[in-house]
Amino acid sequence: MEIKYEAKNAWELHIKNNSLKDVMTYSKGYKDFLNKSKTERSCAKEIIKQAKENGYISIEEAMSKGSIKAGDKIYANNKDKGVCLFLIGKNSIERGMRIIGSHIDSPRLDLKANPLYQEANLGLLKTHYYGGIKKYQWLAQPLSLHGVVILKDGKKVEICIGEDDSDPVFCITDILPHLSSDQNQKKMAEAVKGEDLNLLIGSIPTEEQEGVVCNILRILNEKYNMIEEDFLTAELEIVPAGKARDLGLDKSMILSYGHDDRVCTYAAMTSIFDIEESDYTLVTLCADKEEVGSNGNTGMQSRFFENLVAELIELEGSYSDLKIKRALARSKVLSADVSAAYDPNFPSAYDKRNSAYAGNGVVLIKYTGSRGKGGCNDANAEFLAEVRNVFNSENVVWQTGELGKVDQGGGGTIAYMLANYGAEVVDCGVGVLSMHAPYEAISKVDLYETYKGYKAFFNKISL
Repeated sequence: MEIKYEAKNAWELHIKNNSLKDVMTYSKGYKDFLNKSKTERSCAKEIIKQAKENGYISIEEAMSKGSIKAGDKIYANNKDKGVCLFLIGKNSIERGMRIIGSHIDSPRLDLKANPLYQEANLGLLKTHYYGGIKKYQWLAQPLSLHGVVILKDGKKVEICIGEDDSDPVFCITDILPHLSSDQNQKKMAEAVKGEDLNLLIGSIPTEEQEGVVCNILRILNEKYNMIEEDFLTAELEIVPAGKARDLGLDKSMILSYGHDDRVCTYAAMTSIFDIEESDYTLVTLCADKEEVGSNGNTGMQSRFFENLVAELIELEGSYSDLKIKRALARSKVLSADVSAAYDPNFPSAYDKRNSAYAGNGVVLIKYTGSRGKGGCNDANAEFLAEVRNVFNSENVVWQTGELGKVDQGGGGTIAYMLANYGAEVVDCGVGVLSMHAPYEAISKVDLYETYKGYKAFFNKISL
């Protein structure tokens, strides 16, 4: 019996087992998913599309049938910004569920309600950043515009500019190094203010006053039938333009916008798609608004998921409030969110012995929170040991990690919100380099081991 612990490198396992092709093939599907999921709306749309292709029906269709049975596959759409996937189990939902919960929003820039103006012969859009970003990272980057506009006649128009090769892109300008002496004296967090994140979108004028603005409005009107007033009620987001790309000469990693948290979402989605039947109901839960505290009617703090469970118990044929409470309290959950991978360029921010490492597999994070574990879930030893044993039994390469040194900062996930129901919850996901930057990096093998781990959880965890 080995008494000393040593972390495993997942690449070595796949080289030994001649299974590198599986890792690379799986990552291709993920890159395609990322390219179609640049915002929470487009991500939800893609999840629903793939769910339908895998035999899932909407909760509304299930309700119209009046009942559910073991093996039924059901999806629920939360206002086009969140999705729940259910595989109904043989046991009643009251007995508990196996849940993998992720989020599908990512840090970005949102347009303000009245964004369009011109100055110095340039057309610009005012933005308001969403989530935790380093503002300077968004300067001098190719950016794209996504979202929905509700026209004056009530028609909904979807907008996506900057992703097709023939599309223009946008950018936020930065000051040249020759004139940046004042900027260079400031702290990094203060060098670029939120009000300076103004998007450059054009420069050709018409003959009217504010001719650049008028020309931009003309273009938008011709293509989308928009008028300027439509901006006031629109939902438009700015994200990095371009596709997910292989990273490294060995193509072992993926560089992309939105790994946090679509990498865990993809693994959770594909793992439930691979399962046709289960003793207990399985759930892949994809929420919105995690990056800003999980508030609002599409965030995890809403009653959306709880209400869905109530609907399904009703469809089982024997509804009660107590059954809902039992179902949630008896559930076991992986809070599927990313962790910080150790970065050798910034070693002082990490505790080497307690950090996740790229290539060492899926990461179990006992607690997140800030400094003194503020705001964390802090999973108990019994549940952690159970997940560990399931992973070991299914040959999942796993590791543990923390979000940097104790006093360095911190962060949180949706874990504590699900734990509030009494469920057992632990954070579990992929280690990420450059987290919350416009382009983040992950290891393909960590993605694959996360998929394996989620599937093992769905199949093996006890209730």
